Amino acid sequence: MARMTNKKRAQTNKQLWEKANSSHRQRWQVLSQKGYDFYLNEQLTKEEVDNLNEAGMPTFTINRITPIVEIMKYFVTANNPRWKAVGATGDDVDVAQVHSDIADYCWYHSNGKSIYSQVVLDSLTKGIGYFMIDVDRDADRGMGEVEFKRIDPYDVYVDPASRDFLFRDANFISVRKNVSKSQLMNLFPEFSRKIKNVSGGSDNMSYSQRPSTDYQSIQPEDITMGVNIEAEDDSIIPYYETYSKKKHAYRNVFIKVLPSPVEMQSIRDEVEMQLADFEQEVQVQLKEKTLQIQETLESGEIIAERAEIEIDRAVKMTKQGIEEKRMQLLSEAQDSATIIDQQIMTEESFQVLEKGEEMKSQIIEAIKFYENRVHLTCTVGDDIFLYDRVLPVSEYPIVPVSYMYTGTPYPMSAVTPLIGKQQEINKAHQIMLHNANLASNLRWMYEEGSVPEEEWEKYSSSPGALLKYRQGFAPPSPIQPAPINNAFYTITQEGKGDAEYIAGVPSAMMGFTQQQSETYRGLLANDEFGTRRLKAWMGSIVEPALEHLGRCFQMMAQSHYSVEKVFRIVQPEAGQQPDEEKDVRINIPIYNDYGKAISVYKDYASARFDIRIIAGATMPINRWALLEEYFRWFQSGLIDDVAMIAETDIRNKDKIIERKSMYSQLQGQLSSLEEAMKDKDGTIETLQRQLVQAGIKMQVGDATNEVRKDVLETEAQQKLLRGMLKAEFNMMKKDMQQSMKSESSDKKEVAE
Repeated sequence: MARMTNKKRAQTNKQLWEKANSSHRQRWQVLSQKGYDFYLNEQLTKEEVDNLNEAGMPTFTINRITPIVEIMKYFVTANNPRWKAVGATGDDVDVAQVHSDIADYCWYHSNGKSIYSQVVLDSLTKGIGYFMIDVDRDADRGMGEVEFKRIDPYDVYVDPASRDFLFRDANFISVRKNVSKSQLMNLFPEFSRKIKNVSGGSDNMSYSQRPSTDYQSIQPEDITMGVNIEAEDDSIIPYYETYSKKKHAYRNVFIKVLPSPVEMQSIRDEVEMQLADFEQEVQVQLKEKTLQIQETLESGEIIAERAEIEIDRAVKMTKQGIEEKRMQLLSEAQDSATIIDQQIMTEESFQVLEKGEEMKSQIIEAIKFYENRVHLTCTVGDDIFLYDRVLPVSEYPIVPVSYMYTGTPYPMSAVTPLIGKQQEINKAHQIMLHNANLASNLRWMYEEGSVPEEEWEKYSSSPGALLKYRQGFAPPSPIQPAPINNAFYTITQEGKGDAEYIAGVPSAMMGFTQQQSETYRGLLANDEFGTRRLKAWMGSIVEPALEHLGRCFQMMAQSHYSVEKVFRIVQPEAGQQPDEEKDVRINIPIYNDYGKAISVYKDYASARFDIRIIAGATMPINRWALLEEYFRWFQSGLIDDVAMIAETDIRNKDKIIERKSMYSQLQGQLSSLEEAMKDKDGTIETLQRQLVQAGIKMQVGDATNEVRKDVLETEAQQKLLRGMLKAEFNMMKKDMQQSMKSESSDKKEVAE
C-alpha cells in the first residue's frame, strides 16, 4: 500500500470535517444557537423588532431563562468534582492516593472550577459542553503539566454514526477553529514557514460556519479578521485537529539487566573482603586438621606417606572450599545487582531490541497484545499538513457533557423547551404595556381642519391643558382602548411557574418561598425534593462523564509523569485546614548497595488502579442540615463536642477548640492530684498504725509532718489549677455564647 502524502492527509482531514458538518449538525446548531441567544437575552429577531416598532409596541423582554439556567449551573458546580482512585494490588494503594492528589493539583492549576462551570453552562444553553485533557509542554520549565481545558461546542464535529453518549464509539472527532496566522505561528513556531504560506483558497472568506439566524449575539466564529501585535490586519485561516482510534501492537517485555563492568568490579572487591574472613576461618581448620594428622603419625597409626597424602588432600579441599565460597558470594552479589526490568513497548521498538544479540539473550519473556491508541492529525487550510501524533491514551481526550441526550451527537439544551414559554411571556407583557400606554396617552378622532394639529400633539397629554378647536366643527372625541383581556394577566402570573416547572427548578431553589411561612424542616425538604431532576441528570450524564474524564486524565498523567517529581499541593482538601500544605513525590528511585537504581518507589507510570467519581461531590452542601445531623450524633454520643465544633461555622472555632483542649488537660491534672491526695491520706493512716504499734510515737509526728507537707503542696497546686480551670472555663463560655449568638442571628436571617 502506497504511503499517503502530507497533502493527501490534509485533504482527508478536511473531508472528515465536511462529513461531520452534515445537514443534521447544521440544523442542531441553529436550534442550539437560538437557545444560547435566548439565554443572552437576545430573544427578538430583527423582523420582530421592526414589526413591533412599526406598530408602536415596546420591544423589551422579561428574561425568565437566565436565572433558571444560572441556578441550575450553581447546583451542579457548587463544589469541585472528587475522584477516588482504587489500587488494583497492595503495592498500588499508595500510588492510588497519590493520583488523587495529582488530579487535585492539575485541576487547581488548570483553573478547573471555572472550566467546569463553563462546560456545564454550554451543556445547559447549547445542549452539550466539552472537556479536554491536554499537556502544556512548556509548563514547569519544559517538563510539562497535564491540564484540563474547555472546547467550544461549535468547534467540535463528531462522527454522525456515533451512538454512545460519551462518543467512545465514534470513528473520529474533528475540531475546527478559525485562527489568525500570527496566532498559529506563535502556537507552532516550528511550522511558521508553512503557516505563513497558507492561502486558504476558496475557503478564504468569512470563516463563520455558523448557520445564519436573525439573532444578534456575537460569537467567536463571527470574527473574520484578527489584528497582530504590530497593528496589522491578520488573515483568519481554518485549523483542523482530527482525533481517530487505531489498533496498535505492543509488547510486555521482561528483561534481565546485568551489572555493568564498573559494578562488577565493585562486586568482586566486596566479595574478596567478605572472603577474607572465611579464608581465615578455613585456614584455622586446615591447621587443626594438619595437627591431627601429625599426632596420628607420631602415634604410629599411619605411615609418613599416608600422612603426606592426607595433608595434601586437606590443603586441596581448603583451596576448593575457598574457591566455591568465592563463586557463591560472587553469584549471590551478581544476582542481587541484576534486576528484572518490565517495559511496555511498541512492536517496532521490540523488533529493534530483539535484533541485538546481547539484548536478545537478556529477554526473559515478551507478551504481545493490542490496544487502541488515539491519533491526532493537525492541518491548516485546504492542504497544509502540520503533524501526525500518537497520543498515549486509548480514549478520546475530548469528553462530552450532554444535557438531554437524543441518541445522536446532537443533544438538546435545557433552554430549548423554554423558548416557547419565554416568547409567550414576552408577548403578553408587550401587549399589556402597549395597552397601558394607550390608556395613558389617548388617541383622538377629529374632523379634518377642526384642530391645530401641532398644538394638540404637543399638549393633549399634559395635565390641565386647554385645547381649542374651530367653531362649526364637532369637538374631537377620545378613542378609548378596548379593555385588556384578563387572560394576559393569567399568562404573566403563571408563565414564571410554567417555566420553572418545565426546567424542573422550583422557586424555593432560587430563594423564593410561598406567602405562608414554612418550617425549617419544610424548607430543607423542599430543597431536597426540588433538586431531584438535577440529581437525575447528574447521575445519568454528568457524573459518568466526569468519571470518564478522570480515566482520560489518568492515562495522560501516567504517561507524562514518568520521572521523579514533587507536587506542591496548596489547595485545601475536604477535611483539611485552609492553610494546610503538603508535598507529594512520585517515581522515587531505590538504589542497591552499588549505587544502581534497581526499583522505583511510588512507581506512578506502572501502577494499576481504577477511577471512580464520588457521587454528589459537586452538589452544594446544606450547612444547616449537616449541622443538625452532627448535633444528633453528638447527643447520641457518636462524636464529642470538639468534633461537632470543628464542623460549624462558629467564628474563632480554632481558639475555642484549643481552649477546650486545655480545659480537658487541666481537668485531667486536677483528677490526678485528687487521687494523689487520697493516696497520701491513706499513707498517713498506715504510717500512724505502723509506728504506734512499734512504740515510736515521736517518729509518727515526724512522718506525719513530712506527709502533711506534701499534702499542703498538693493542695496548693490543686487550688492553683482550680483557679486556672475556672478562668479558662469562663473565657470559653463567654466565647461560645458570643459565637452562638452570632450564629443564631445568621440562622434567623437565613430563615427570614
